[in-house]
Amino acid sequence: HEVVRQELWGYETLRLTNEQLIKEEYQGIRPAPGYPACPDHTEKPELFRLLDATKHTGITLTESLAMSPAAAVSGWYFAHPQAKYFGVGRVARDQVEDLARRKGEGTEWMERWLGSNLAY
Repeated sequence: HEVVRQELWGYETLRLTNEQLIKEEYQGIRPAPGYPACPDHTEKPELFRLLDATKHTGITLTESLAMSPAAAVSGWYFAHPQAKYFGVGRVARDQVEDLARRKGEGTEWMERWLGSNLAY
């Protein structure tokens, strides 16, 4: 995230302490699949396809959608000064059913991927 902020986005070079990093005293966020802001891992294959990620990086996805090698990281980068981290929280059955329908999948399949976020 630091490399993106300073080299690609052109923000000033900040020398932040670990405490400042933990408090997110910098501009921009990098939420990642599987974290509270985007708990749904099932978008990774589409992102990999759109970016041709395996060809460009050598990183692959396992059946459980983990990235290989294990040290690989991914995320969406948002540079806006008002961008803040958030958590999706619990989702209701009708939300899961709607998402599954839009993805062309069954509700049980979607529940498997969103298990820790289910409100039922």
